[in-house]
Amino acid sequence: MASQFLRLEEESGPDPGEPELAVNPFDGLPFSSHYYKLLEQRRSLPIWAARFIFLEHLESSPSGVVLVSGVPGSGKSTQIPQWCAEFVLAKGFQKGRVTVTQPYPLAALSLALRVADEMDLTLGHEVGYSIPQEDCTGPDTLLRFCWDRLLLQELASTKGTGAWGVLVLDEAQERSVASDLLQGLLRDARLGNLPGDPRVVVVTDPALAPKLQAFWGNPPIVHVPRETGRCPTPIYRDTVPTDRVEAACQAVLELCQKEAPGDVLVYLPSEEEISLCCESLSREVGSLENQGSPPRILPLHPDLGQTVQAVYEDTESSSRKVVVTHWLADFSFSLPSIRHVIDSGLELRSIRAESQVLRPISKCQAEARRLRATGIPPGSCVCLYPKPFLELEAPPLPQPRVCEENLSPLILMLKRRQIAEPGECHFLDRPAPEALMQALEDLDYLAALDDDGDLSDLGVVLSEFPLAPELAKALLASCEYDCVDEMLTLAAMLTAAPGFTRPPLCAEEAALRRALEHVDGDHSSLIQVYEAFVQSGADKAWCQARGLNWAALCQAHKLRGELLELMQQIELPLSQPAFGSEQNRRDLQKALVSGYFLKVARDTDGTGNYLLLTHKHVAQLSPYCCYRSRRAPARPPPWVLYHNFSISKDNCLSIVSEIQPQMLVELAPPYFLSNLPPSESRDLLNQLREEMADSSTRSKSSSTQKLGDACALQ
Repeated sequence: MASQFLRLEEESGPDPGEPELAVNPFDGLPFSSHYYKLLEQRRSLPIWAARFIFLEHLESSPSGVVLVSGVPGSGKSTQIPQWCAEFVLAKGFQKGRVTVTQPYPLAALSLALRVADEMDLTLGHEVGYSIPQEDCTGPDTLLRFCWDRLLLQELASTKGTGAWGVLVLDEAQERSVASDLLQGLLRDARLGNLPGDPRVVVVTDPALAPKLQAFWGNPPIVHVPRETGRCPTPIYRDTVPTDRVEAACQAVLELCQKEAPGDVLVYLPSEEEISLCCESLSREVGSLENQGSPPRILPLHPDLGQTVQAVYEDTESSSRKVVVTHWLADFSFSLPSIRHVIDSGLELRSIRAESQVLRPISKCQAEARRLRATGIPPGSCVCLYPKPFLELEAPPLPQPRVCEENLSPLILMLKRRQIAEPGECHFLDRPAPEALMQALEDLDYLAALDDDGDLSDLGVVLSEFPLAPELAKALLASCEYDCVDEMLTLAAMLTAAPGFTRPPLCAEEAALRRALEHVDGDHSSLIQVYEAFVQSGADKAWCQARGLNWAALCQAHKLRGELLELMQQIELPLSQPAFGSEQNRRDLQKALVSGYFLKVARDTDGTGNYLLLTHKHVAQLSPYCCYRSRRAPARPPPWVLYHNFSISKDNCLSIVSEIQPQMLVELAPPYFLSNLPPSESRDLLNQLREEMADSSTRSKSSSTQKLGDACALQ
């Protein structure tokens, strides 16, 4: 029994009136008074009642797998990792360390901070985290929180369990690609056959528990007790509002005027709407007539970095917190002080081919959001939609990401590590065959595959970069075109800080933004933004004055350094900065087209209606595109290269730059042009290809004739 060798001091705490001499078994130092205060809060969590049952299953599970099923807010994400650490400590570290995966880097960071505080340990020592551009771990790290995609890369590179003895796959109901694939690989590996007798704990929402139990072969499952009678009854609107941000702000202000106790959690679909809502509420709350401190308006989305901890701070303050978020907080980021939820019922998600779609959330997500408002007395849940809205349109569970995302990066990694062919991997839900074929075709267009379908030499190099394959291809092409310095900046910005995400709030901000725009388009504007940010000394006020995300720009700066170091390790050629010169302008366009020829659109009528080459979609330029924001807009560019396509917001193309079709014909594979869907754009490109081929033939013929004449004269 696991309980027989768990005799930690937290079970009793210090005796009243006695000095606190209990020693933390993880670092050998006395527990602080803050530890015991948090311990009382931990013991009140619903998960605490299942503590010894969980530890017994972790010790005795025949397959080495334990499932934990519980609703959001029950304490699973903070307590299960600590109990696994106790299990490892009691075993004398014979079972290795504990690794906990999260579907979002920000969740891994936030949980590491919270759990280190609860365990009375130093972050970066006994408790750490690993996320992109940041590894806060050390040789003494026993408990590590990790983005699931990073762990997948580690597992692929070692072809074993690596440094962990207990692996906690948290938030499995989020259905991230990495989490689903990790489960498939671990199930196929059969834990009993791996060295070190490893353990796997899968933590999920009750809605997915039956499917996971069948997938893992009926392992023991721990059901977290669910307290009833404290959830609010949803309050539905009669119609879906035309302006979600305005409707959400109005609902928040009504709560504040009623002086209903507790903090507020607002769900909107996108980061743009989160930003607009926070700006609007910050202006409006100052005019509230009720007494006391004005509410604190706090955004919560993936680009926040360590500033995310602001949502947890001052929990006993008299000032109400209004946290504005999106799908990120459906299951992660449980905030005990929340008593009121305002739900738009929608999410903006990236789907295959880097497009985005606005759609209803699942019934499981809607229930998870409602449960955020539990409490004594229960709070309120305002749904900004009619009751039939989700009943008719929403799926029961979140869509598996492996069935929606672009699978090219996944296939590139699988082939690089020679783990398994994509068709042989076991998934909870297998992606459609056409999705796998499309990913293979895209990699073939990028010259990442050889004739046998294995990775080419170029594909091997592409797989080394923590970038989308098309962006990695553009970065490698910059070595040929002598614009590496600029492309490094652009790769970092496109990955971490893709420009402006909301309209300017005033004329002064709009003018400051225009000063950062570049005549060549949004890609060059991103380079200009980055250089100005660096020149400002990474000043936060400078970013705020221009509506830029300071934390995201800091991440871009870190990523650029990482990419530069990686290129030096691979011994790829670098180049000196030349941004702004005419030659550099052409070279940068060539590098971009070399990677992004799959993302080109043509203006079909001269008014800004762009037909995508690879899809029969018509789109317009984003409102934040530099071609749209110029004072005297000229005719829209005839041909553009884009980074993102949204099919939900007036079919917008985001991060756009003009290109010449001759460059596309020159640099794209000929069979790519031939395989395009029938359209006038395809006909124009193929006609241009023939003309360029004829011109080249005539040029060669003329050169041969001149050479012959010269020989005759001699």
